[in-house]
Amino acid sequence: MKRGSRSLPAHVVAVSLALAAVLAASAHAQMDAQAREALLARAKSFELDTPYVPPPGNPLEHHAAGFAKVMCSAVFVTGLDPDFAAENVGYFTAPYGERAKLGKPVIDRTKKTVQVTVPNGATRTAVYLGDQGCVTLPVGKTSVLFKPGRVVSRLPDPAKQPWPMGDLTPAPKDAVPPGLDMAKVAQAVEAAFDPPSGLTAAFLVTWKGRIIGERYGEGITSRTPLESWSMGKSVTATLLGVLIRQGVYDLSSPAPIPEWQTPGDPRAKIRISDILHMSSGLRIRAPQDPDFDPAGPYPDHLYLYTGSENPFHYAATRPLQWPPNTVGRYHNTDPVLVNYLIRLAVEKRGEDYLSFPRRALFDRIGMRTMVLETDSYGNFLAQGYDFASARDWSRLGNLYLQDGIWNGERILPEGWSKFVSTLAPAWEADKRPIYGAFFWLNGDGSLPVPRDAYFMNGAGGQYTLIIPSHDLVVVRLGHYKGATSGAPSLRKALALLMEAVPKKS
Repeated sequence: MKRGSRSLPAHVVAVSLALAAVLAASAHAQMDAQAREALLARAKSFELDTPYVPPPGNPLEHHAAGFAKVMCSAVFVTGLDPDFAAENVGYFTAPYGERAKLGKPVIDRTKKTVQVTVPNGATRTAVYLGDQGCVTLPVGKTSVLFKPGRVVSRLPDPAKQPWPMGDLTPAPKDAVPPGLDMAKVAQAVEAAFDPPSGLTAAFLVTWKGRIIGERYGEGITSRTPLESWSMGKSVTATLLGVLIRQGVYDLSSPAPIPEWQTPGDPRAKIRISDILHMSSGLRIRAPQDPDFDPAGPYPDHLYLYTGSENPFHYAATRPLQWPPNTVGRYHNTDPVLVNYLIRLAVEKRGEDYLSFPRRALFDRIGMRTMVLETDSYGNFLAQGYDFASARDWSRLGNLYLQDGIWNGERILPEGWSKFVSTLAPAWEADKRPIYGAFFWLNGDGSLPVPRDAYFMNGAGGQYTLIIPSHDLVVVRLGHYKGATSGAPSLRKALALLMEAVPKKS
């Protein structure tokens, strides 16, 4: 300090720092507002003159359907206590605030059903169907509209098969590789569970395919199928990749959706790649839209889970809002339509649709716990009704880390990992470097990991991160209510892992 200078009083410094923080936050908010306005203006410039028709039905009945399904899956798939589940899981299709307006879920463990009543007297019912998980029944129906099927794994007892095909993980005899700081890995695992309000249920780290960190919440094991939500979109991309590898589809071809085949239908120009890039251009409303109004109407994005109508047909009959591959929006129409394509292809070959994911993918990479739930028509709602253990999500992540090769066998097309992790053109045009092909990207550096990282992401704090630069796959699963508190915990854990694991040479 120069002679004659004086330090400012502490309270003045504090006020100055606080004012600086407020100004910085204001500037950031202004930048966000400017980016949002630019995003909306760009979309408006491409918008087509087509009508928007809101989903039919009573929104509260839709919430009741979502609540019944969430509770059914929590109890009969995951094995959670009903009171814990009602308080902590599945807010996406059954918002926490709406639950107070509904009757308490009635669980029948003999019939394996859950019923939720709406104040107007209507009742929504979800039923557990075994390998198809829990399915919400259509209004007025007492059974589903398809024949449920048993899907048997051909894999041996996982306790007798070494990781990664099984769960046998003997204590490593080899010395810790140079540069790998196992003490810091342990700190990262601990950080993922702190604070307890984050409700982290599972945290698993593999390096070069080897498990180096693993921990589970109370009552959860390495084989517990947990709510995973939109990570199922990445499963959908993987199943389509299998079909592309088999020569059934081509990314650059127009999507052969039956509802689009009338001569002159502009949707016939939508390519399969456009759908995978979340840029089909179909007109729906979703909570993630930059102009979404929570006041209503009920968003189609959720109706594709909770409505009684066939979601494949509903998605296929939406009009275009923008030309394909022009505007990027996170809309459930797109993964629903890819699942439609999967069903069309499998059944055209005369194969069983319900067992296709297990035959084509799960058994081939050791995944035993994955449950893909269907609607009442037997269509997979893999845009988000999916459950799996942390180890199974890690297996899928490692398949991508290995560019679609597993135990020397190519399962996905060569370069498929690069395709799903490359910024989608329409999202790039929107100046949002965050989406590839049913995988999220770290292009904005929102996570404290390298920009080459890409990840499966589900509502409520579900992550499977693939970090090629460090040979890492990181899985974090949590109970929905803890998502906000758990987000900083995950960031801290990831930052520690970046310090603990050497960069790929």
